[in-house]
Amino acid sequence: MMRSDSRSEMAGVVTSFVVQSDIRNRLLRALSAQDFDRLRPYLVRCSFEQGAILEAPGEPVAAVHFPEPGMLSVVAHATDGTQAEVAIVGPEGMTGLSLLNGVDASPHTTLVQVPCRTLCIEAEAFRRTLTVSRPLHEHLLRYAQVFAVQLAQGALCNAQFTIEQRLARWLLMCHDRADREDLPLTHELLSLMLGVRRAGVTTGLRMLELAGALKTRRGGIGIRDRAVLMAIAGACYGVPEAEYARILACA
Repeated sequence: MMRSDSRSEMAGVVTSFVVQSDIRNRLLRALSAQDFDRLRPYLVRCSFEQGAILEAPGEPVAAVHFPEPGMLSVVAHATDGTQAEVAIVGPEGMTGLSLLNGVDASPHTTLVQVPCRTLCIEAEAFRRTLTVSRPLHEHLLRYAQVFAVQLAQGALCNAQFTIEQRLARWLLMCHDRADREDLPLTHELLSLMLGVRRAGVTTGLRMLELAGALKTRRGGIGIRDRAVLMAIAGACYGVPEAEYARILACA
């Protein structure tokens, strides 16, 4: 389950000396040198463990995070306490999208699922930088478009595809972002992510394991054959990824 007691303060060191080409976040790497230099004085390198909460429902966004390899989850909440993951973010993206639209908070939670480092910038410094560079704002809005496509594709998959296909899609998306074959994912976590009962997750994982796509262990999943996962996911996977490639010329 989501760990509501693990809200993390931003901590790290200023990275004004950082070399843009060394950064493993694709959005920052793809910025023009001029726009990156506008952000550089405010960037702080942070490190987060699984369960750390970066944004809480209804609370002002304190900082924007540009993850390096790892994975963040965006979790939606209903008024009765029901919750489910609706999107994930990794080194292709950023948090704090509400700030791009002039809104200071979101009803969702953003938390760390696969430990990662981020380059982060305080919200006020981020807002100021957006006002002096329209190209920077437009570049980040293109990512927001891809994020919206991911949300729409998730709704389609939840409505029209099997648990096994949805599970394969989610594992592929996690693998894309985590840069590791061994993913620290439990059945309980996967149940939350897919919005299905734990028994359904157990059955789905067993089928994927029998197909040779993965190997389960206590507290984690090892990706064994990505091609098999892609074959199982079928049309469930690939639309947001193609949209990212189409509209974002990222390094």
